[in-house]
Amino acid sequence: MRKTKLIASLLALWTVIAVLTGCGGTTTSQKSVEVIAKGFQHDFWKAVKKGADQAGKDLGVKINFVGPEGEGAIAAQVEMINNAINKKPDAICIAALDTTASLDAVNKAKANNIPVIGFDSGVPGAPEGTIYANASTDNYKAGELAAQKMFEAIQGKLSSGKPRIGVVSQEANSQSISMRTQGFLDKMENLIKSTGKTVSIIGHTKFANGVSGGDVTIDIAIPPEINDTQGQTSAQTLLNKNDLIAIYGSNEFAAKAIINADAAISGGRIGNDKVVAVGFDSGALQIDAIRNRKFLGSVTQDPISIGYRAVELAVKAMNGEASDDIDTGSQWYTADNIDSDTIKPLLYQ
Repeated sequence: MRKTKLIASLLALWTVIAVLTGCGGTTTSQKSVEVIAKGFQHDFWKAVKKGADQAGKDLGVKINFVGPEGEGAIAAQVEMINNAINKKPDAICIAALDTTASLDAVNKAKANNIPVIGFDSGVPGAPEGTIYANASTDNYKAGELAAQKMFEAIQGKLSSGKPRIGVVSQEANSQSISMRTQGFLDKMENLIKSTGKTVSIIGHTKFANGVSGGDVTIDIAIPPEINDTQGQTSAQTLLNKNDLIAIYGSNEFAAKAIINADAAISGGRIGNDKVVAVGFDSGALQIDAIRNRKFLGSVTQDPISIGYRAVELAVKAMNGEASDDIDTGSQWYTADNIDSDTIKPLLYQ
């Protein structure tokens, strides 16, 4: 009898301990952050995911990183944002493909008291109070850096004839790509004008400056669809123009398009003291082009930092802490510094 009572008492005690342990565990359950990227098409987003995942481990939050198949799938991304809201996470990080298409979802998140953090391009133009903060490159400033480095290399080529500078931009909707394109255009136009020459910017109504017959033409090509075939065609159209002296690709997609287009031209046109090529971001093809000096160099963001700092901002937001936007920085790299301690960690294959 005494043994039976002892067993019953122990069972009761174990039950109490299990309940208490369970309660203690669930009240401090791991918080979650939904991260919605622009896609997985480019190596850039894989590097962003790496940073976000690392921040999740360091800060003790669960990360769910998703994105559409490609960066033209606006509707698919909006659906992902809405699905994330329905899961009622502690915070959401968004790199919007299209601000207008995302506004309803962003407002819905606010109505559900879910803080939204922007990363990469964020959600520019979103209603005041809907975005907690942003973790992103200062894309305009990064575009200016690309223009400055290109100008230094082509200044001597600007004096003969009426030269053309090509710009391959993936699209005109994304805030990040538009700003690094605009930063490049504004800086290059001002640098050329400082030499006493006039500049015509043509090719797309969003960026054209309305000047015709300039001493130098900056020609912008934006593919009708975001795929490798259309990108290569747009880049090749520029490379086939005999007066082209330089070409800029405003992200990994655009730089890859330039490289593939050049490979399709007999003898090629970039590198070897011919057309000066400057890129943005990295990726295996672009890194190889820089090592082989076909590209003068490229501007790299810090994608790992973008992912990491976005999650860091999410944790601050869910804890009720105040924070400002974070500039995650950019660097210029060439064949001469690509393996340096400063640059190597920022590049992705």
